[in-house]
Amino acid sequence: MSTRRFAPQRKAAAGLAATAALALLVSGCSGLTTSGGEGEQETQSVEEGFHVGLLLPELQTARYEAFDKPYFEESLNELCPECELSYANADQDVDEQQTQAQAMLTDGVDVLVLDAVDSAAAAGTVNEATSQGVPVVAYDRLAEGGVDMYVSFDNFRVGQVQGEALLAALEEDGNEDGQIVMINGSPTDPNAADFKAGAHDALDGAVEIGQEFDTPDWSPDQANSQMEGAITSLGVDEIAGVYSANDGMASGIISALRSAGVSVEDLPPVTGQDAELAGIQRVVAGEQHMTVYKEIRPEAEVAAAMAVALGTGEDLQLDGYEITEVEDANGEAVTAVLLDVIVVTEDNVLDTVVEDEVYSVEEICTDDYADTDFCEENL
Repeated sequence: MSTRRFAPQRKAAAGLAATAALALLVSGCSGLTTSGGEGEQETQSVEEGFHVGLLLPELQTARYEAFDKPYFEESLNELCPECELSYANADQDVDEQQTQAQAMLTDGVDVLVLDAVDSAAAAGTVNEATSQGVPVVAYDRLAEGGVDMYVSFDNFRVGQVQGEALLAALEEDGNEDGQIVMINGSPTDPNAADFKAGAHDALDGAVEIGQEFDTPDWSPDQANSQMEGAITSLGVDEIAGVYSANDGMASGIISALRSAGVSVEDLPPVTGQDAELAGIQRVVAGEQHMTVYKEIRPEAEVAAAMAVALGTGEDLQLDGYEITEVEDANGEAVTAVLLDVIVVTEDNVLDTVVEDEVYSVEEICTDDYADTDFCEENL
């Protein structure tokens, strides 16, 4: 399978563990040679291969270049060795992603896998693809415009488990009556709205929310500034905990708390998400209370299976995964797979990201973290 990083783009940026559990069950693929008119899909065959475009949204979060892209490429190659993959990352630029998508459509991709920078703005791209008979898989974020399939995580549940973990930490610290700061994700990311709703479901009525912010572009710098404002408004000693929607923003939040004179030992519990290496390191160092581990390999594998099913015109059948439906912004049903999430604290780092070979102990235990209990016990 050949791979191209698709221009224009502003920045460069283990085998299939679940092959037995994830199987695309198709029959008669070699005979799919229907010709479509304008706006009608022309189905392809696995034996001959076809052209898949993968569009990822940003570089702020480490997962996309480190995991999503290589896992998707590996999975597509397993299912369709003759398929060609074009790839681009928009680096959080809506216009750039639209340009990248248009270039791929012009180049003749047969299926588009889209993780939208902005869900609403992506409707134009989805509509253009549909008009050319190119099916669209919404990856991780549910783009508007009428996508064909969608794979992500139960994002409402992500927010719930973050909120539940924060409440448990407050109870353990004896600070159930304290107030928290909520720093949510980007208002243009539909997943952020689900995380926020799930967190409020857990937190509302159980704890006082002193201040709350939405953070453009998931920016750690913006989160840092927001946290500084909350500290000024509430007083650093009055903040019992912080809901941070992801690990990147948690880094900015913790930096603001440290700059306000809070020692590592006295940091309030701060949540996170994505199990980024830096986030895991903060967890083992006692700086960040938890993160949410979303197993990216299964997500990428399911997306590849969806792309092949749509490219060949076959029904999607997955072993080991529940196929369900979600409702898009227009109230239309979309075939979907929603994956489970895992809370990671210092207690289960070994049993999650290390056991799954996302990171090794050596990668976690760099010189700055070698004297943590976790590293001293496991190196």
